[in-house]
Amino acid sequence: MPALDPSARPVPLSPTLAINEAIARRRREGRRVLPLGFGEAGIPIHPALTRELAAAADQGAYGPVAGSAALRAAAAGYWYRRGLATDPDLVVSGPGSKPLLYALMMAVGGEIAVPAPSWVSYAAQATLTGAGSVPIATPPGEGGVPNPALLADAVVRARAQGRTIRAVVVTLPDNPTGTLASAATVRRLCAVAREHDLVIISDEIYRDLVHDPSRTVTSPAEYAPERTVVTTALSKSLAAGGWRIGVARLPDAPFGHELRARLLGIASELWSSAPAPMQHAAAYAFGEPAELVEHVDRSRRLHAAVTAAVADRFAAAGARVAAPEAAFYTYPDLDPFRDHLREAHGVRTGAELTELLLERYGVGVLPAAAFGEPERALRVRVATSLLYGDTDERRLAALAAPDPAALPWIAAGLDRIDEVLDDLKAASGHALEPAMAG
Repeated sequence: MPALDPSARPVPLSPTLAINEAIARRRREGRRVLPLGFGEAGIPIHPALTRELAAAADQGAYGPVAGSAALRAAAAGYWYRRGLATDPDLVVSGPGSKPLLYALMMAVGGEIAVPAPSWVSYAAQATLTGAGSVPIATPPGEGGVPNPALLADAVVRARAQGRTIRAVVVTLPDNPTGTLASAATVRRLCAVAREHDLVIISDEIYRDLVHDPSRTVTSPAEYAPERTVVTTALSKSLAAGGWRIGVARLPDAPFGHELRARLLGIASELWSSAPAPMQHAAAYAFGEPAELVEHVDRSRRLHAAVTAAVADRFAAAGARVAAPEAAFYTYPDLDPFRDHLREAHGVRTGAELTELLLERYGVGVLPAAAFGEPERALRVRVATSLLYGDTDERRLAALAAPDPAALPWIAAGLDRIDEVLDDLKAASGHALEPAMAG
């Protein structure tokens, strides 16, 4: 029988996908589930996108590695409308921003500085490149961007040890915290990157889902255009995660052209070209016709309302939680319950807490350790968007509702959060009676 190399480092399933599969298993078993672990956007695909996809279904030939001219021009226009003039020749598409991020890490080389906490895949992908990552704490209340002073210190220390940190990843707005770093923090980060010659990889996939429409996202590409790569995709603002299509904007500088050549070489061996029908639909989406602009705006309002309601439930129970500012995540800290959780439930780590929540209460969330924080941390990422409904009819009703949190099925989810938190804090530690899935 063949055998795997025992020295090869195994790659575990991504925590976000693992929790999604665990929740699906519970549902198949007929057990009650509150799905708060997976970052799915939770809204139906807009009919205009399915129309465009169907119109290109007969496009089965390979295309340019960088992507079609139409998609690259549309993406360039998308960024131009956000204050980032973009050369379409410096846009590269791929089957989702996730593989683009991995290919960029491979192309840049060296260790990657990542925020702590940060999306689960940054550090994992850096490990897959063979170089690894360096976690850098974020400023209080500003997720997604490493503290600039700590970043500078980490780079100096690494180089003194003969190691090379070549790039830093930022997320604007942030997953897992649902917060948005200030322009001042981004400006300071860019100054550090320039001083220490770091590439900035700015993941802006949630850019269009800032809850307050008057608040703008400050991209590092505004302050350090010669060294900033920006990525985005359709999976969050337009809920097309399963379509797997994303784009990267490279710097309009000699470095950007060199990076493009490397990135295309890697892409040519990994995915050849993004699927042509998806590129056609994405070109339409990045053109931002009025029907899609309105759809994104409605989804932004829905995310803001439900995420705020969920955060309020945790805050009312005594958890520490920052007000959500973007996307559909909140990141409550249950440390105020630490002594009780240890005494009543035997919980000492974030992983033990989330296991308790899933196995005893049917609540799926992810521990802070999955996002690069210490095992001891009792923060959890709560993804709220799967509360919108389990059918398209309900999800569309949630999109249209002036107060989506008042809809019966969403209100029931919020009430369930209250029940679980109340029982979790109960002195007896006895669990609520599990209910069968309806």
